[in-house]
Amino acid sequence: MNATRSEKIELTEEDNDAVAASEVEAGIRDFVRNDVAYLRRPMPGMVGGTEAALDPSAEATVNNVNSLIQRVAGTSLAEIENLISELESLRDLLHAEGQRVQREISGYAQLSQAAMRSTRMIADNVTQWKRTTDSLRHG
Repeated sequence: MNATRSEKIELTEEDNDAVAASEVEAGIRDFVRNDVAYLRRPMPGMVGGTEAALDPSAEATVNNVNSLIQRVAGTSLAEIENLISELESLRDLLHAEGQRVQREISGYAQLSQAAMRSTRMIADNVTQWKRTTDSLRHG
């Protein structure tokens, strides 16, 4: 199967997204496991229902998950911004083309009216010539 260059780029972007999504899922799983394990252990420093700060491994996992989510979201936001930019360009192009078509239609309408006037003028002149020739023959 021969894939074009754009298909290869799309597959690469999809692969990158899949890898990033897998990393996010793995990070979330690790976070949940650590969080559940953390909650099951008796916590030193827990006084009257308040928690102590997260242990370093849990904090690292949280930071890792946040980082992965920001990377995935950053890619999506960049794609959305590119799409918005493309749509705005297309809107501008369609607007310009719409104005061009309106000018063309106006030009054709004026040309058509001029042709109709010329046709009437020719028809009137032919009718006059016919009358003149008829009157000369009969007269």
